[in-house]
Amino acid sequence: MSIDYPSLSAGLCRIAVAAGADIMRHYEGGPVDVTQKKDDSPVTAADQDAETLILKGLAELAPDIPVVSEEAAAAGHIPVFGDVFFLVDPLDGTREFINKNGEFTVNIALIEKGEPTCGVVYAPAKQRLFYACGPAEAYEQDVEANEAGDLSKAPAPRRIKVRAVPEGGMIAVASRSHRDHKTDEYLDHYNVTGFITAGSSLKFCLLAAGEADIYPRHGRTMEWDTAAGHAVLSAAGGSVTELDGTPLRYGKTERGMDNPYFVAKTWKGR
Repeated sequence: MSIDYPSLSAGLCRIAVAAGADIMRHYEGGPVDVTQKKDDSPVTAADQDAETLILKGLAELAPDIPVVSEEAAAAGHIPVFGDVFFLVDPLDGTREFINKNGEFTVNIALIEKGEPTCGVVYAPAKQRLFYACGPAEAYEQDVEANEAGDLSKAPAPRRIKVRAVPEGGMIAVASRSHRDHKTDEYLDHYNVTGFITAGSSLKFCLLAAGEADIYPRHGRTMEWDTAAGHAVLSAAGGSVTELDGTPLRYGKTERGMDNPYFVAKTWKGR
């Protein structure tokens, strides 16, 4: 399958921005109605409404590409897919959404032969849109959420890339909701002089934008949590690997599509 990455990523950005507007309608609309999924993680009407919008948009944009999405998968609906498929997390960082700290994102990624090659991460409350449209093509754009998914009035996108590891020491990114002692023990092996705490897939994007250097994750994540951020970071020159240096792969149906522990870095290799 030959894919026009710039055209596809433009469509994914429009879908993500429109979904972000729907999420912000819930976010600004008063108390959040929260229920629990089977795995005890929270879900809101914003998750479900955004997923419906994204699935409709993807069906129109790329009808021949299967979609694995978080809420559908939680209900047991995972389609048969091959080497090419989408991974969707309509509202990554539901806890951040509930706590109203703005650190939640819309994640859409294209997977080809186990690798995320095109992806969009949109933080509507922060108006930050990150996207990858093929190798070495990573961008950030300031975009206000709108129902039409219109980017025409936004400032031009900026190409982003990882920074060289600072001689004075690294900045590590830690999860706002899931940091633990194993993460701190892992980072003891590096010259870390500062921390940034962030929620959702924004952690990958802070590395991609040159604002931090390393993000280890010891804890359960699902493929739809990481794929879009992984795509952006890879396109910006970074890497995401298992702790032993093996590239993090996607389509792991034998694991139920969860991830092993991993580390995201601004460099490649160990």
